[in-house]
Amino acid sequence: MTVPADLHYTESHEWVRTEADGTVLVGITDFAQEALGDLVYIELPEAGKTYAARQVIAVVESVKAASDIYAPVAGTVVAVNDTLKDAPEALNQDAFGAWLFRLQPANAADTGGLLDAAGYQKQIDSEK
Repeated sequence: MTVPADLHYTESHEWVRTEADGTVLVGITDFAQEALGDLVYIELPEAGKTYAARQVIAVVESVKAASDIYAPVAGTVVAVNDTLKDAPEALNQDAFGAWLFRLQPANAADTGGLLDAAGYQKQIDSEK
């Protein structure tokens, strides 16, 4: 199971990558996609909509279960990965390459409160 060191993580298994323009890409972790199994449907947020931190922002469904995806920080959705609507299995194939949405954080410093790779690894080790 991969936990890239250059990302931040949430306790609810989302990964966050800060981009050069200050936006953040958000996806689900390898641990999450493995636990869910084969993904069959994704409900993505609307571009332009603002969310609070930890608010449900998207839903992924697998053959096993549905799972809410939470906003890692407060912010406005500036883009969604529409290709996942027709190919949700891309998350199973490359969890860290297939992002769900891009947020413009309300406060860029909020990403500093997320887990680093070591903290996330410790969390998933305790959940196994």
